[in-house]
Amino acid sequence: MDEEALKEIAKRSRFTPRTANYFLKRARDFAQVHKKNLDQKTVKEALNMLAIDDIGLNSSDRKFLEILIEKFAGGPVGLKTMGAAMSEEEATVEEVIEPYLIQLGLLERTSRGRVATKKAYEHLGFEYKKDKQNKLL
Repeated sequence: MDEEALKEIAKRSRFTPRTANYFLKRARDFAQVHKKNLDQKTVKEALNMLAIDDIGLNSSDRKFLEILIEKFAGGPVGLKTMGAAMSEEEATVEEVIEPYLIQLGLLERTSRGRVATKKAYEHLGFEYKKDKQNKLL
């Protein structure tokens, strides 16, 4: 395994050793099945199959942000509403999904609810607009 492959796994692992080990095992399995070297390209292919993007977001993370942006115009939205919109338990949203999004600066928790940041819009490819009163359009 080359150093670039290891860096790719580290970059997408959410700074969590257990996640890095999981990704390493899945990349190794992918390389064995497809008879490839375990290099950066193979690691990217394996993690893309697992729906892990370049900054470590999984499908649940992206679903959360997409719902927040598309259904609720970026927020603010309460925890109960987001849980219902995602068909997830509130505890799962609050304890599993939100912390990494906040850490990356993609989500803010305000007194009025959850709000997607400009960085979230850009990461998902949505246009970020604000009016003259600094409100999202």
